[in-house]
Amino acid sequence: MKRVVRMVIGGMAISFLMAGCASGVKHSEMAASIPTIKPGEGRIYFLRSASMFGAAIQPDLRLNSQVVGESKPGGFFFVDRPAGKYVASASTETEKTLSFVLDGGETKYVRSSPSIGLMVGRVVLEFETPDKAKEELSSLSYTGDVAKTSAK
Repeated sequence: MKRVVRMVIGGMAISFLMAGCASGVKHSEMAASIPTIKPGEGRIYFLRSASMFGAAIQPDLRLNSQVVGESKPGGFFFVDRPAGKYVASASTETEKTLSFVLDGGETKYVRSSPSIGLMVGRVVLEFETPDKAKEELSSLSYTGDVAKTSAK
C-alpha cells in the first residue's frame, strides 16, 4: 500500500512540475517568421533551460520596470527596443537585476536561471553567449506576447 501511495504522490508531483513548463511553438519551427530588427532598435532574447530544478519559480521578467514576459522552464521570448540603457529584472524573495546598453542592430541573450533562496528561491539573470543561446533556442518554446515584442 505504501508503494502505491508513493507512486501516486510521485505521479502527481511530476504532473505539477510538467504543467509549469513552457508549451508552444518551438523556436526551430518559427525562426523563419521572426521579423528582422528595425533600424535603430536592438533585440533582447530571454531564455530559460527546460531543467525541472526550480520549475515552480516563474517570476515576471521586467525591462526598465515594464513586464515583458515570464521566466518559464523550457521557454523563450524576445523584445525589440530602441538603442539605449536597460535594466532587466526578476523578483521573488529578492530582486535580481542585469544592466546593459543595447546598440542598434544588436541582439543580446539573457538567461534566467533558478537558484536556491532563503524561503522561496530566486531567478538570476545573466548574459548568454550568442553561440550557446542559438544552439539551445531551437529546442525552446515561444512564451512571448506579440503585443510586448515591439517597442512601446
